Amino acid sequence: MNVLLHPTYFPSIATFVAVAKAENIVMETQDNYQKQTYRNRCYIYAANGKLQLSVPVNFSQKNRQKYSEVTIANNYNWQDNHFKSLESAYRTSPFYEFYIDELQPLFTETFDSILDFNLKCFETICECLQLETNISKTEVFEKNPTNLKDLRNLVNAKKEIILPLEPYTQVFDTKHGYINNLSILDLLFNEGPNTISYLTAQNIF
Repeated sequence: MNVLLHPTYFPSIATFVAVAKAENIVMETQDNYQKQTYRNRCYIYAANGKLQLSVPVNFSQKNRQKYSEVTIANNYNWQDNHFKSLESAYRTSPFYEFYIDELQPLFTETFDSILDFNLKCFETICECLQLETNISKTEVFEKNPTNLKDLRNLVNAKKEIILPLEPYTQVFDTKHGYINNLSILDLLFNEGPNTISYLTAQNIF
């Protein structure tokens, strides 16, 4: 299938189910930025349960602003905080040490554009998974695109669609139980090379 997706910050597992099964991926880059979405946030499984990681951005809803024009507020020490949160949450997971060196540059290099940063996060995860993807970007915004499976609704954080995924072992599941559809990082650190097999086995679309 050919899918249309929003680039998001370390996308959800459901998003990567679509990516793993797609023949072609089209990234929406011509839309207006909206708050309360996964464009600048993701969820991981920390010691106290579900934890939100948010990238601070310079954005005001008073005037419409294109996603491609929104910048990261790098005057906050968010990268170091996010990296420490990942380390605390996943250092005891089976595959943390296997992947963290590939991910670390995302938390040390400075990125200006949230869109560019998200695309780099996506590219890095695909490299970790050794997942070859055929990616293109939209040139115009289409409300009702043709010949594409429109999965842009996966970007919504407040009105999230419940997509039941097969449970897998998570670091703190004995304390808080299984938490569904976290960031792909959770699956990667816990399942490692089995991640692709897990993704392709899910039937949620």
